[in-house]
Amino acid sequence: MIKIITDILWSIAIVFLLGGGLYFSIKLGFPQLKIKSLFKGFRGDKKSSVSPFKSLTMSLAARVGVGSLAGIALAIYIGGPGTIFWIWLTGIITSINSFCESYLGVKYQEKDENAYKGGPSFYIEKGLKNKKLASLYSILIIIAYIVGFMTIQANTITTSIHNYYKIDPIIIGIVLCMISFLSIMKGLDRIVSITSKLVPLMGIGYVILSIIIIALNINLMPSVLLEIITSAFNSKAITGGIISTFIIGIQRGIFSTESGLGTGSIASSCSHTNDKISLGLIQILGIYFTVFIVCTSTALLILTSDYTTVNFNHMNGIELTQYALDYHLGKIGIIVLMLSVISLAYSTIVAGYYYGESSLKYLIKNASRTQINILKTVTIILLMIGSVISATLLWNIVDILVAMLSIINMYALLRLRKEIILDYKNRKNKQLHLVKL
Repeated sequence: MIKIITDILWSIAIVFLLGGGLYFSIKLGFPQLKIKSLFKGFRGDKKSSVSPFKSLTMSLAARVGVGSLAGIALAIYIGGPGTIFWIWLTGIITSINSFCESYLGVKYQEKDENAYKGGPSFYIEKGLKNKKLASLYSILIIIAYIVGFMTIQANTITTSIHNYYKIDPIIIGIVLCMISFLSIMKGLDRIVSITSKLVPLMGIGYVILSIIIIALNINLMPSVLLEIITSAFNSKAITGGIISTFIIGIQRGIFSTESGLGTGSIASSCSHTNDKISLGLIQILGIYFTVFIVCTSTALLILTSDYTTVNFNHMNGIELTQYALDYHLGKIGIIVLMLSVISLAYSTIVAGYYYGESSLKYLIKNASRTQINILKTVTIILLMIGSVISATLLWNIVDILVAMLSIINMYALLRLRKEIILDYKNRKNKQLHLVKL
């Protein structure tokens, strides 16, 4: 039954995500391919306590979680190397959706004491004049992050440490809950401080790791890349293999990047600037970093190992990445992976909690401290549960929630397409006019 629901929802979601991505790409002139222009929005408003860079690192913290390690491994394990090709293609096409949602998030943002808040719920209510759909989206965000996304992060941390050190998952879960609780109790400033430090550090570490593995296996790279391309269009297409590979690639790609879900706009709405278009374009950099650096690094280290010789039951995905790093670097590789998993998953947990709290504040205007503390308590309890239950169940829940969020958000973006296109072209025309002067 769950599989039928997932298949139906993802059939609709894929049409919205790829169709919307292609539509906006064509109408806006493929701005995601103009790399230089993507870096122009890092200047924020001095009135904002969160800079554009910090809003980017927060959205990256939520994106670059275990989906980039466990999710990519799971995609390869289930759908084969060809899934990576579809993840690349999906990343390029849907990255424009991230720009659109981030731009609208900033356009319809609201002041929240000394900070700013916004996201899909705000532009669905104000732009579409649809309060019920906006409320439904907020409810789904709370469920998706608190119940789905954050619990899979906790599960991955627990699995990673338990597989190597054999520590009881309950003990790992308790420690994780204590650390997470101390972080989320500090509020937005603390969350931004954590993500702005962890994400760049993780990024540098993963780039270095990627370079080392590529250098050690440089002779295998041509055959690995060829395998990725040929597997994406292999002879199994006759029996539906290509469709399965295609769908799995898109599912894991969207889970990793969150492009089209609307969640990135919640992070970008923390910042304030007069150049809202540029602030939206910054988020495309986040998609590219996730897909072409982190996800691709994970794929290459797995595909250059003898991963086809091992089998796992009820796999989270991190087991395969762990195996590949042990294959390449031995114990050092396992330690590097564990540190990466902990930092990635932890930063996703704290950023994900912020998304949940923002949605609660949308649903309950002037939410009391008691109500927010209840959300924090529920979050910690669910992190503990996520540490010990089946990863297969968690992935099934996540797939359904991701599809539902993307359908609602892409529907809103397409309904608001005229103002996105008009505002983008007006800003472009102003820039051309200034250049001529």
